[in-house]
Amino acid sequence: TLYPLIFMIVSGAMNVGLNLLFVIVFHLGVAGVAIATSVSQLLSAVLVIIRLCTINSICRLDLRKIRLYPDKAALMLKIGLSAGIQGIIFSIANVMIQSAVNSFGSAVIAGNSAASGLENFIHTAQNTFYQATITFTSQSLGAKRPRQALQVFWICMGLTVGLGLAYWLVKHGADARHAAAGAITGVTVGTIVALAYMLMNFLITRGREGNLSDDQPDDAPAILKNLLMIAVPITISSSMVGIVTVIDSSLVQGQLQRALLENPDTWALYQGIVDFTDLEQALKAWKAALPQGGEVTMALLEQSMAGQGGQAEAALALHTTLEGISRTLYGNYNGALNIYNLPTSLMAAVTAAVIPAVSGALARRDRRGAARITGSALRITALVACPMAVGLYVLGKPIMALIFPSLNADLAGPLLSTLGLATLFVCMMLVCNSILQAHGFVNLPVAIMLMGGVVKIFTNYHVVVVPSMGIYGAPMGNILCFALCMVLDLVVIARVIPRRPSYFQVFAKPAAASALMGLGAWAVYGLMAKGLIAVGKLCEVDRATQEIVGLSRTGNGLAVICAILVAVAVYGIL
Repeated sequence: TLYPLIFMIVSGAMNVGLNLLFVIVFHLGVAGVAIATSVSQLLSAVLVIIRLCTINSICRLDLRKIRLYPDKAALMLKIGLSAGIQGIIFSIANVMIQSAVNSFGSAVIAGNSAASGLENFIHTAQNTFYQATITFTSQSLGAKRPRQALQVFWICMGLTVGLGLAYWLVKHGADARHAAAGAITGVTVGTIVALAYMLMNFLITRGREGNLSDDQPDDAPAILKNLLMIAVPITISSSMVGIVTVIDSSLVQGQLQRALLENPDTWALYQGIVDFTDLEQALKAWKAALPQGGEVTMALLEQSMAGQGGQAEAALALHTTLEGISRTLYGNYNGALNIYNLPTSLMAAVTAAVIPAVSGALARRDRRGAARITGSALRITALVACPMAVGLYVLGKPIMALIFPSLNADLAGPLLSTLGLATLFVCMMLVCNSILQAHGFVNLPVAIMLMGGVVKIFTNYHVVVVPSMGIYGAPMGNILCFALCMVLDLVVIARVIPRRPSYFQVFAKPAAASALMGLGAWAVYGLMAKGLIAVGKLCEVDRATQEIVGLSRTGNGLAVICAILVAVAVYGIL
């Protein structure tokens, strides 16, 4: 996919350049545009042919062997004829529509042509699903993996219906919540359609295949028992991160409220981020309703809320104010968590592939192959997780300001930077869990993650209430939790799995390259930010004082993109 994109970019750039040359310089008019288009398309075709003739792959083109192969041609006609007829129907409809548009005069024709140009962009976006479905379905069926082909089918169906429904809802004035519900509905529809296809395919083909062997399967209760013994631990370990996060969410908000109530010194940590005027007034009103000498604690506040009269009303008002502030602080933390979870989502492909690949190798008694797969999974994870962790750490504040402008970047940025360090640990932990489960240790990752979850909850319970830490201490629990899980997993792998890879070889080069990459990204962003502020371009200006207070969202986005491009180049070279 990379080389066709490069060829299209080169061809498009040449098309634009030749258009300007033939129309402006040589005054060829429409003929010049046609010549430029033909020459650019010819260049694209030549580049593709050269690439096909030189590529070292099974799809290499040998010009000497180009001839008509009847069996292959018949198969191509069988598949392509229906697709061609489908395209012809659309073309005929467009011709009929165009003939009707032409009857309205030149102004309408020009407007329709301009709209058609924009419509092509929409068709291009739609075509991505079409091409992806064809490509991956063909690969899956060619590799005799019908289940994978079905998965491609329902994913593309869900995306098509979900994005279409979300767009329609937004266009008709729906808010973000209803648009998100529309997108989720699309996923549900895709799953239902895929299920209907599976049932239909089963009913049609169930009588066509006879018994291929004399192998007798176990009875249904035994199969169910074995499945549960394997599936339940794997499911628990996969969902443990989400379970701990839910528990941690309630815990952190409760501890934030406790710290804000019992220790006003914590307020200084959020000066300029939170307005404490309402909290100060509510606290004074509640203290005035308390008996003399009562110590201000969360337990006393809850006791006052359960009472009646003015004291209960003041306590309820104070609790509502505390909840609002804690939600504001945790909302910034949750925004950082949303970005922090993206790298772990990317690891789903690796973890999903490790278990069947290693299990298949072990079933064939190919321990050397299982060791190679284990080493490859660890290396791939380190190659991907190390730069992601360093990138989030270095560009935490700019990324938050770019993606979530409604949040406070001064608060959410440091939180994302700290969470970025945990990215490496959680990604490695997920892959290590899959490796252990593929080798038959299905319960061990669950026990290790339970230990890590306890460490996280214990850490956050005690750190968040420290006046000098507050909400900034919440990511500490993630780091300690997943670092402990990763270390324990790696120790177990080294002890029980033969021929495991050298951990130094797995981590040394990605870590060194990521460190240099992060230094380059930090330098590029800092230099671009200072340069834009120095020249006064793409900056945000205080309306009252007319002073530059920082980069605008566009300027920040430009600096972030340049820093990321430099980081990718540095990491790729190293």
